[in-house]
Amino acid sequence: MGRGGVPKDHSDGPDRKCIATGEVQPKYGLIRFVVGPDGQVYPDVMGKLPGRGAYVAADRAALIKAVQKKLFSRSFKMQVTVASDLVDDVERQLARRVIDLLSLARKSGDAVAGYEKVKTMLDREEAQVLLQASDGSGRGKSKLSTPHRGKYIGWLTADELGMAFGRQTVIHAALASGGLSKRVVEEAQRLRGVRETDDGGKGRTEG
Repeated sequence: MGRGGVPKDHSDGPDRKCIATGEVQPKYGLIRFVVGPDGQVYPDVMGKLPGRGAYVAADRAALIKAVQKKLFSRSFKMQVTVASDLVDDVERQLARRVIDLLSLARKSGDAVAGYEKVKTMLDREEAQVLLQASDGSGRGKSKLSTPHRGKYIGWLTADELGMAFGRQTVIHAALASGGLSKRVVEEAQRLRGVRETDDGGKGRTEG
């Protein structure tokens, strides 16, 4: 298991070395950074910005270390500017990424929200991922089980889940297997590593 709860599965894409921890792991477990024309460091959460990149583990402590120890300047071999809210900006971008992917899954019919719809999907064994709001009622969340051999995501807020499903707030949601489920889980794991959270409980364990 890598930092931030990201499994060390080296079968998906090339590996990169974290400039803060020295660990080598698949790119999806890291955050890429680039230097803009203004000499400032910018997070490249999507991994698509041009230029040479530096990688930091999707882990809040690693990101803070990279900023405080001026590791970006060392990695890029030049003096760079780092915004004071860089770590929080990474968290915001990762949360936005998860919300956008969930929204796409909802539009394709692979994601549902609401206790009854989620329970039905779980009962039919159609769900691969159970999502519950970190600020939802622990008692209410404990009534639903994580799918057998499935995944649990419990570090998005009710407001964030609501944005994904076009509602004010959402406490319970589920994602079917296939489609975008793998990408949602990967991006959510990156967010978990960067976000200071106790996961808001883990639902009722299957079995």
